Amino acid sequence: MSVRILIMALCFCIVLANATYGEEKRWNEEAELSFVDTGGNTELVSLSGKNLLSYAFTEKMLGSWKLGALYGETDNVKTAERYFTDLRLDYSFSGKVYFFGSGGWLREKFSGIESRYYLGPGVGYKLINGPKHFLDTEGGFNFVSEDYTNDTEEDFLEGRLYGLYQYAFTKKNKFSQSLEFLYNFDDSDSYRIKSETAFITALSGYLSLKMSYEVNYDNKPVPAILKKTDTILSVTLVVNF
Repeated sequence: MSVRILIMALCFCIVLANATYGEEKRWNEEAELSFVDTGGNTELVSLSGKNLLSYAFTEKMLGSWKLGALYGETDNVKTAERYFTDLRLDYSFSGKVYFFGSGGWLREKFSGIESRYYLGPGVGYKLINGPKHFLDTEGGFNFVSEDYTNDTEEDFLEGRLYGLYQYAFTKKNKFSQSLEFLYNFDDSDSYRIKSETAFITALSGYLSLKMSYEVNYDNKPVPAILKKTDTILSVTLVVNF
């Protein structure tokens, strides 16, 4: 997969959403994009993008498709590469309880993952639901198949715990903090922790500026020589449709 494919996929999502404005209440799209290109003493190219497309099938059922990528070069040498796509279907059982099923794919060679496929169910509970404070919690299981860059592979059952807190300063300006814990039931030393801290500030009716800091911790990376912690500090432009 290349950066061009990512850009084409993002454009496809935007065109698809624009073509369905007649069903404006059912569709929602949020695209994030950041690009850096420097020359001179240091040649740096960095591109990251995410797109979230959601569709309300009914008042209780919501489908979403998320895809994204991170690509970086320093002095014409590739230094970062990450691609992913996720599909999810949520069903609202009551005002606070919801069930979901999700599946996806990830490639992150600089973290040792040639490919990761997962599929599994889960349940969520809205502990706090506004008007300014929001707190969602989720728990579930994933059936995972991973191929690593050292030509090894593994299939296992994974447990997942997730929490998302949001504070709305205004309708379009907010702070969010998410925390995710992934546990390999076949190996007690193999677990991952993911965190994202973000501020979103509205620039106009459709544009927002997002500042975020992500931490990805892998207690048992494969191959073992890799560092356990990866961090990403980014400022991105967010477009809402």
